[in-house]
Amino acid sequence: MKAHLTIQDDEFAVAAEEEKRRRHDVMAHVHAYGQVAPEAAGIIHWGATSCYCTDNADLIFLRDGLDILIPKLAVVIDKLSAFAQEYKDLPCLGFTHGQPAQLVTVGKRACLWIQDLLMDLKNLERARDDLRFRGVKGTTGTQASFLQIFNGDHGKVERLDELVTEKAGFSSAFIISAQTYTRKIDVDVGNALGSFGSTCERIGIDIRHLAMLKEVEEPFEKDQIGSSAMAYKRNPMRSERLCSLGRHLQNLPKDALDTYSAQWFERSLDDSAIRRISIPELFLSADACLILLNNVTSGFVVYPEVIRRHIIMACVAKGLSRQDAHEEIRVLSHQASDNVKKLGLNNDLLDRVRRTAFFAPILDELDALLDPSTFVGRAPQQVEKFTATEVKQALQPYAAQLAKAETSTLHV
Repeated sequence: MKAHLTIQDDEFAVAAEEEKRRRHDVMAHVHAYGQVAPEAAGIIHWGATSCYCTDNADLIFLRDGLDILIPKLAVVIDKLSAFAQEYKDLPCLGFTHGQPAQLVTVGKRACLWIQDLLMDLKNLERARDDLRFRGVKGTTGTQASFLQIFNGDHGKVERLDELVTEKAGFSSAFIISAQTYTRKIDVDVGNALGSFGSTCERIGIDIRHLAMLKEVEEPFEKDQIGSSAMAYKRNPMRSERLCSLGRHLQNLPKDALDTYSAQWFERSLDDSAIRRISIPELFLSADACLILLNNVTSGFVVYPEVIRRHIIMACVAKGLSRQDAHEEIRVLSHQASDNVKKLGLNNDLLDRVRRTAFFAPILDELDALLDPSTFVGRAPQQVEKFTATEVKQALQPYAAQLAKAETSTLHV
């Protein structure tokens, strides 16, 4: 058996023929294994069930798949953190309800994305660390067949379970199992990955809006074509693809939820075919999203724009009524807006302010008051504290992967 642990190409053909004949994938391989190890053919799979092979393998896949994705997510967070620090002081217009609001900074806004990605990182780490092996449990989880093999010796059955679990690289196994590991595990892992998918779409939409506003764009290569008909276009195709795949990813956990809730007693086989599709798609979709995020965050292009001026707070400091100042600004803003929207003229809000007697006490300070950096509050300090504490701590376990990522680039 040890001499034939590595399957040769012709053995897959043998297994394929056996499966056509026996209509059972695991038994097809049991028979194929028996052909190359004939002296052991009679004990191969002794006491086991198909799910001893497939479910334990699936748990290994889930663990190893998460081990692939998690460091990639750490790399994206690290790159976004560097971007946030670089632009922590650059003011930009904040938006609430899709309408212009108080100023923020480009770096502060990036920290909103990072904070959500840190939650995804924690969710994926926890889902991986919570995984336990199914181990050696038999057909309905009672270990009856193995107890029979060991002539009623419970200690040997438990030791076999421990040894198999250790060899598979798990620190513990489920004490309680049906024929399968509980499909609640698929729900748990799927929800963590689906939640990451929603973050991807959320970030992608923000980037697309910023590109529309000409404030921040994803990388655009020298010979890249944005449109077949409109040569001037710079379509944010990576971010659009990120939204598309993120949307698909966040819908996949429904398969796991439905499959878990539909299981009968110790198990039913309606979980098999759907899991062979949905579980790989979860991981492949998440990996594709991470490739896109890595590419986009490696080459953000920032265009500092003219920021709408805010002067209400200065009026209050001069002893003017905040409500009166608010009303004056509201009226003048709407007049200036009409100039732009209805007459096609320039925005003349500042000229209107200078001509309005109400604002006479601050006219000599107006130029200084129009400096956008005076309206971003503690945004730069928040970026510094956030990246130096929460982000740094979360990324510490991935120092080696982050160092390696600095020298690599991805083309998507």
